[in-house]
Amino acid sequence: MQTGFSNSATVAPSAMSVQSLNGRPDFELAAALKKVSPQQQAKAQKTATDFEAMFLNAMFSQMTSGLKGEGPFGDTPGTGVWRSMLTEQYSRSFASAGGVGISSDVYRTLILQQAKSTG
Repeated sequence: MQTGFSNSATVAPSAMSVQSLNGRPDFELAAALKKVSPQQQAKAQKTATDFEAMFLNAMFSQMTSGLKGEGPFGDTPGTGVWRSMLTEQYSRSFASAGGVGISSDVYRTLILQQAKSTG
């Protein structure tokens, strides 16, 4: 019995091992990684993580938009500013810790597009 199934591509810094997609080897990504330079891979990884952080920030902002009164910031005029800064940091922290899986799919898509454009 196999364990450790993943619903998205596993992001690895090199093409030495074959990543998995939905628990199966993703040979398309492995082939694309061979065509894309390590610098482009690192840039694609950062872009994917930043995109996920932006998505999470929008989600967290909606979750906290109706909060009023008591809490870490109270109900002062500066509450909105501090809350937005807090949600931004939460978003970055969540995304860099693995997020919710969006960045791996974005990374895979970016790498496949770059591999197609290089030949």
